[in-house]
Amino acid sequence: LIKNANAQEEANVLKKTEAAIPKDLPTVAEARRQAKILHTALHSTLQIVHHRYYHEDQSMPLPAATLKDVFGEVEEEEGIKLRWLAVDGKAMNVTHEPQNTFEIQAVKALKSGKDEFELIDDGVYRRVGKIQLSNVCLKCHVPDRKSLENRTAGLIIGIPVRK
Repeated sequence: LIKNANAQEEANVLKKTEAAIPKDLPTVAEARRQAKILHTALHSTLQIVHHRYYHEDQSMPLPAATLKDVFGEVEEEEGIKLRWLAVDGKAMNVTHEPQNTFEIQAVKALKSGKDEFELIDDGVYRRVGKIQLSNVCLKCHVPDRKSLENRTAGLIIGIPVRK
């Protein structure tokens, strides 16, 4: 009777452990593809909304700040973390500054002309992709600019992956 109780307890522990491991985590290759699609969608949304709907003289919220609300929804629903990263211009929020070694390396990579930088660490695929800061953006992000050439910001995407 005790042997059966111990076996049942072990089986229950195993079931709980298996249930705690998400079965739908993507592989690294799948996460890489998801991150590229997500980056394209968010970059395009930011550019289009900023150029078509944002007018600074109308006291409207900045599109990038509004997208942070979307980031929160994506994290809550999908477990994917998103964050802006200052690269060439002034960070409009202190949380956009590089926070760790990976982000510092990503800034260096984007400044050197690369379009993206990635790392897989501790079960998370992390990618930073280039976000173009065009002339309209430079008024705030690079107020002391000497030219109208485009600058770069970054979008950090973190997707949990299968180990």
